[in-house]
Amino acid sequence: MLTGNQTAVTHFIILGFPSLKNLQLLLFFMGLVVYILTLCGHLIIITIVRIDQHLQTPMYFFLSNFSFLEIWYTSNIVPKMLEVFLDKNKSITYAGCITQLYFLITLGTAECFILAIMAFDRYLAICNPLRYPTLMNDKVCLKLAVSSWIGAFIVNIPPLVALCRLPFCGPNEINHFFCDAPPLLKLSCTSPHEAELSNFIVATSVIVSSFLLILISYILILIAVLKIPSSTGRQKAFSTCGSHLVVVTIFYGTLMFMYVRPTSNFSIDSVNFNKIVSMFYTVVTPMLNPIIYCLRNKEVKDALRKAISGKLKS
Repeated sequence: MLTGNQTAVTHFIILGFPSLKNLQLLLFFMGLVVYILTLCGHLIIITIVRIDQHLQTPMYFFLSNFSFLEIWYTSNIVPKMLEVFLDKNKSITYAGCITQLYFLITLGTAECFILAIMAFDRYLAICNPLRYPTLMNDKVCLKLAVSSWIGAFIVNIPPLVALCRLPFCGPNEINHFFCDAPPLLKLSCTSPHEAELSNFIVATSVIVSSFLLILISYILILIAVLKIPSSTGRQKAFSTCGSHLVVVTIFYGTLMFMYVRPTSNFSIDSVNFNKIVSMFYTVVTPMLNPIIYCLRNKEVKDALRKAISGKLKS
């Protein structure tokens, strides 16, 4: 309940990186380059998976879904971040801030689900090769992908509702470069304990459960691969999992650091460190993922090489 001398906040000010005020223009150009590279990288993956017949498999279907998610995930954050760097408009409406936060946690959740499905797909392909075409047919793949999207939107409704019920009456400055839950909860006029708990439970449940599924899948894969008599066969089996393992390690490492812990009062140094970690998983990692898949995956490299040579010949 707001008292008579309190006014409900209608907009927030995103501070970005005030300690790097003299480097704002450099940060803008670096962010712009990274954003363009991110979009191009993921669009290339989506395109070659669509046009190359050798990549019309469940593994690459889920990879293209992951790339599509990454495009929206980074596009939800970076354009406003670049605007803040230019110091033109650090303001964001209450509705805009809540919307950005909801899409951030929803798309992040969907990525967790897709990465878990990709690990499960590799488990079926390596441990059940004879039944794999039946277990992972086109209809099943589509249902799994759609379920990831729908499930991500539904599971994040409780923390969103809990946050929307909080009153915000000032200050309205978010010490971050986007609307994330922890810095936003600090601005509530009342105790945000219920919203913090809801956010913590959902984030921990999603991240830990999907990570456990990935971990179990790869333990079973490792056991199956070690039983393969030839070193060539073992190397081929591991090569289909290498890129995914690298992406999972980077993605879950940063997510667990940020969200699988209760919210507490951080020092200025901790807040700045959290911004750096957030920059890594919202901006840098989406740019690195296409590079990881292209450099470590022979089939993707071959498809990309054929697509480029085909254009050159035409």
